[in-house]
Amino acid sequence: MGLISEVLLLPFAPARGSAWAIKQVVQEAERIYYDPATVRAELGRLEEQLEAGEITEEEFDRLEDELLDRLEIASRRSAGTGNGTTQ
Repeated sequence: MGLISEVLLLPFAPARGSAWAIKQVVQEAERIYYDPATVRAELGRLEEQLEAGEITEEEFDRLEDELLDRLEIASRRSAGTGNGTTQ
């Protein structure tokens, strides 16, 4: 039965391969997005923008909160208590 199902599902192989590739890209993007070093670097750039007057205090606070949320998620992921996202 395994061979028959493989033959019957052969036309869907490109879709399965595409799904796998998309999953790999998403996982790598999430790894980079939640990387603590990346988040800390973005926090540093954000502070530089504030000091240079490129952004307002309100913008800084909003963006800083978003980055700190990402950092918190990253620490939960590394502790193994993720928020339901894939690793």
